[in-house]
Amino acid sequence: MKKILVANRGEIAIRVMKTAQKMGIKTVAVFSTADRNAPHVKFADEAVCIGEPPSNQSYLKGDKIIEVAKQLHVDAIHPGYGFLSENALFAELCERNNIVFIGPRSKAIKIMGDKLAAKEAVKVYHIPMVPGIDEAITDIDKAKDIAKSIGFPILIKASAGGGGKGMRIVEKESDLESQMNRAISEARSAFGDGSVFIEKYVASPRHIEIQIMADSHGNILHFFERECSIQRRHQKVVEEAPSSVLSSELRHEMGEAAVKVAKSCDYLGAGTVEFLLDVDHNFYFLEMNTRLQVEHPVTELITDVDLVELQIRVARGEALKMKQQDLEINGHAIELRVYAEDPLNDFLPSVGHLDVYKIPAGKGIRVDNGFEEGMDIPIYYDPMLSKLITYGSTREEAIQLMIKAIDNYHVEGIKTTLPFGKYVCNHNAFRSGKFDTHFVKNYYSAEAIKEDTENEAKIAALIALKQYLNDQELLRLPN
Repeated sequence: MKKILVANRGEIAIRVMKTAQKMGIKTVAVFSTADRNAPHVKFADEAVCIGEPPSNQSYLKGDKIIEVAKQLHVDAIHPGYGFLSENALFAELCERNNIVFIGPRSKAIKIMGDKLAAKEAVKVYHIPMVPGIDEAITDIDKAKDIAKSIGFPILIKASAGGGGKGMRIVEKESDLESQMNRAISEARSAFGDGSVFIEKYVASPRHIEIQIMADSHGNILHFFERECSIQRRHQKVVEEAPSSVLSSELRHEMGEAAVKVAKSCDYLGAGTVEFLLDVDHNFYFLEMNTRLQVEHPVTELITDVDLVELQIRVARGEALKMKQQDLEINGHAIELRVYAEDPLNDFLPSVGHLDVYKIPAGKGIRVDNGFEEGMDIPIYYDPMLSKLITYGSTREEAIQLMIKAIDNYHVEGIKTTLPFGKYVCNHNAFRSGKFDTHFVKNYYSAEAIKEDTENEAKIAALIALKQYLNDQELLRLPN
């Protein structure tokens, strides 16, 4: 494998290219006209414009990307995450054109891309699942019967989707019809498929996921867990590894379950098996993401592995050299997704110009970054600027380092989730480890951040005043 095309943009494109460069592999960037001067374009050995800014005219144009790959004699395509990363048709297109798709086979993507098919596939391995119905449903009367049998509250979920789209919590029967119609409509709009299913809503859940890697020689490893419970709109914002609530026995049990999920679909490459953990520490299979996760750096830091390098090695047919017993957890890592969003205004996107953009650096600080000072934030794509990751020998050390790194991350011209990240790290529920996916609903408010900011400003002013008075006193002292 001498040349890889990275079919993505921003921080993940650069992240993949850095590992390829380390391995002596040339890289090709693709970009839209909006990203002509983006860092990932400059970082690559070659770069080709593939279309206009909207992703369906550029980063989602599989045929065009394959055409560029063939013209430049590319050996493999790494899809990153998002865009075409979980597109089975694109994986097949790569296969048909003798280009290695650095990811799972199209069959596994199809199975795990459909939540109902995924549940069916893992049944044979007796993986725990949330009570519910494992078939698509549109009939309201039937839905009411199912909901009564499993008990309210229930969760309506889109079969074909993720990211919180087509998902509705229903507390009582009178709300079922309207919420189901909304979920079907949203699923159809987002995924072109209105299929939904119903399951019991797990109260106060934690979102725990297990990183796996499988080669073509029958080896499947798990790289322990990530805690992803700090979310807004069902999307992760703060992730950490390991989780503060898993015992070594539960960690082993969930790891083994994740390996079985990978076996159920003849998996290849990097994947993540997601579970819900209830208040009694029972875990339930949620879904499998058939790609590299946004939050993969926290796993890399606690296991000292390069997951992208393993992806590439597995894709070119190599066997995994390590064994499960070789892997162990060292230290603790936390990641904050730095989104161009306004946490004081319901996390709405904050489009604008990066007048100031200075990222922190130092021991235990990693920034997977996709932007530079002076750039505009495009309105067409996911609003994530970077991922800020800190690593320490203990969870407390990683948290304190995250607070320090946030203070040294300077952004002007747009709003970001940096203040929210600091709020989380300072909150007792997070620091104590006693939190769940309802953290934002239970504890967060724009007023809380404003209050914290005002208190910090007062403290800073008092410190400055004290220093000024001390300086004046020194000046008055006789020589």
